[in-house]
Amino acid sequence: MGSASKPLPLLLCLAAVGLGSSGCHAVRPEVGQARTLEAGVPEAFGSASPKAPVVTWDFGDGTPHQSAAQVSHAFARAGTYTVRALSADTEAARVQLTVVPRPLLRAVPPDAQTVLWLPRLHGGVEPLVDFYERLVGAENARTTLEEAPLVPLVLRSLVGGPSVVDPEEGLGFFLVPDFEGVVALLGVTETPAALEAVSAELRNAGHQVLPQADGTVRVMPRDGGHAMLLFADRGYVYLAVPDADDTPPEGTPVQAISDVPADLSIVRAKVERSPAAGMSESPLLSDLRERVAPGDVFLFASPPKQVPEEAGTVRGFLGSLAVKATEMSLDGFLSTSAPLLEGERGPAAAVLSRSVLGPVAVAQLSVPPEELARLTFGAPGSARREKMLERWKAQGVDAEALLKALRGDVAMLVYFDAAAFYRDFIRARQPSPKGTVVMEAGLSSADPVLKLLTRQLEESGLRYDLQRLNDGMRFRTRLLDQPVELTVTSRGATLLAGESLAGQPTGDVGARLRERFGAEAFGPGHLSLMVDVGRLREELQARREVVGVPQGQLIAAQAFVGALLDQLTPLDHGFLDFTPTEGGGRLKGRVVLREH
Repeated sequence: MGSASKPLPLLLCLAAVGLGSSGCHAVRPEVGQARTLEAGVPEAFGSASPKAPVVTWDFGDGTPHQSAAQVSHAFARAGTYTVRALSADTEAARVQLTVVPRPLLRAVPPDAQTVLWLPRLHGGVEPLVDFYERLVGAENARTTLEEAPLVPLVLRSLVGGPSVVDPEEGLGFFLVPDFEGVVALLGVTETPAALEAVSAELRNAGHQVLPQADGTVRVMPRDGGHAMLLFADRGYVYLAVPDADDTPPEGTPVQAISDVPADLSIVRAKVERSPAAGMSESPLLSDLRERVAPGDVFLFASPPKQVPEEAGTVRGFLGSLAVKATEMSLDGFLSTSAPLLEGERGPAAAVLSRSVLGPVAVAQLSVPPEELARLTFGAPGSARREKMLERWKAQGVDAEALLKALRGDVAMLVYFDAAAFYRDFIRARQPSPKGTVVMEAGLSSADPVLKLLTRQLEESGLRYDLQRLNDGMRFRTRLLDQPVELTVTSRGATLLAGESLAGQPTGDVGARLRERFGAEAFGPGHLSLMVDVGRLREELQARREVVGVPQGQLIAAQAFVGALLDQLTPLDHGFLDFTPTEGGGRLKGRVVLREH
């Protein structure tokens, strides 16, 4: 009986070892199940139990092995890795891990109020840099980018070769409460090497770099001021840059200002204590991302947390930029807790439906009359509005009647006069803008506006001619050697500055703009803006003759002006449109550069 029962404890022990039980002296190393991790985020392997075996850990990523009962390891790059626990060269356990890039928003503290970020450097930075260089010039672009925090390291990584920058992760900038400044962050691979690389960039820029015992780096600006703080956390490096407005007096010793200010310490604490999700799971941001098109660059902004929602209707804004070498498109959404403009739409600007064709710039504002008055003079009953009413009343102006006379639509069109431009250019030997500006504001009553204009003109001492019309008046004068005509009727007030456009072809400019930029742009309820430098170029080059200008001089002037315009701006055209919609307001825009 006794001899027959002796194998039983041995069998139980073997079974316990095989199952990873702690009931015997040997315990199988704990590695967990196959799972997905984020690059740069430490992961624990093994156990802190006193009975846990000491083994050698092979992480499968080329890093040195470690011997311990429990270890923590972060994988620098995305990929698939097999982690093995070795005991005397014998594999005791293994697990396969899938490592993915850590999204930038997970590296941003959840209370960040403003974030500008490129979610992925690979394929996103190159077109952005290319566009910016075309827009401002290669030299200006490089100078500006080299001054931006952490950007120089990204630019170095674009030229190829080994780099500590992780191209599958992002670059960003954010603002947080309790810190007056900006924090830059960048996804990297080997953290110590990345800190050294950033430090080297800062030294090359002339800053004083002071490594600290806690692994952070204090950076003293080359022009004086408060210390910046460089540190790393979970696969990202951060550079906190205080605002430059509050700088110490000149001559303050470096040692007196090199200690990390309290708000810099707050930034580091916010980052290191931030939950794994960061701000990526913010309900507001998640809602906005569903409303905005994909892009290469994103901007998120929200009001200060201490401001209660009832104090204003704005909840937050998210915009995306999709960038190509010669084009940048904007799609954005402004989220509000109450309908913008109380859910009403203003009228379309009537002047756009019957204007001279071919403007080089157009702007339209369409807002309900009371909302337009609110934007201009303040809310009814507010101190700002009451003060304005009292001031105008003292001047004999009935401001309330004036506000009620507004219809809610304002539009401006700008036309270029190539012939007048060349005549003036050849005579004066220097370019100056020539053309016509047309502005119109819709009115429901002319009397309050006429009373105000008459008073203002009389007090100004400006000489003008007055023509009475059937339902209004027309004022004519000259400003800056240009004719100016202002017509006020019961339908609207129209300002014409520059030469007359009489005799030129007219049409529905608004319809043409909507066909070009979108079905509702420059329509009711829209704030729209367009600038067309491409058309200006065409008009300059299309002139074959100008009265009073010899043909040879015209050709020479065209060549000079064309080259000068190319030097001034590569812009072909730009467009921006904002309109209230359900849940807030939609923002659309586009900037197109000239293709060489």
